[in-house]
Amino acid sequence: MGGGAVPGAAVRRLLRGRGGRALVSVVVGVGAARGVTGAEVLALVRSVLAEAALPEASVTALATVDGKAGEPGLVTAAERLGVPLVTYDARTLAAVDVPSPSGAALAAVGTPSVAEAAALAAAPGGELLVPKRKSAPGGGTAKATAAVARHRTPEHGTHGTHGTHGTTEETAP
Repeated sequence: MGGGAVPGAAVRRLLRGRGGRALVSVVVGVGAARGVTGAEVLALVRSVLAEAALPEASVTALATVDGKAGEPGLVTAAERLGVPLVTYDARTLAAVDVPSPSGAALAAVGTPSVAEAAALAAAPGGELLVPKRKSAPGGGTAKATAAVARHRTPEHGTHGTHGTHGTTEETAP
């Protein structure tokens, strides 16, 4: 990490160590085609976070469909962000109401949504801040989608931190 950058996990530890907390905690749901690179996923995650004016430190997890749990690009992105990769089965994701269902996702992985549904599943009772966006590396074919969901806040009756939902594949060192 050059230039004095502090990874998201370190920022979260510093905030908690001083009694502080992130103002907003979010989950980034990610859909991915086989062979997507970590760089493409990270660029897309940073883009959707910028769209919502959120720092990387606000991300508590990446979430996806269980069939993508071992996809190297997703694992790499989660490691670089210092967050777990949380997965859900297609049936669970298919039950989540989303604004942008996709026939292509349904045909490929058995659910009409991965990015939006996974983000919402990992932030129960939360809200979608950024709907599904596609990566566009150099104007080429997109191999990733991402959406951002905010955790329900304490003002709404629950804690604002991420609990364990679905299956978690810990990717942080």
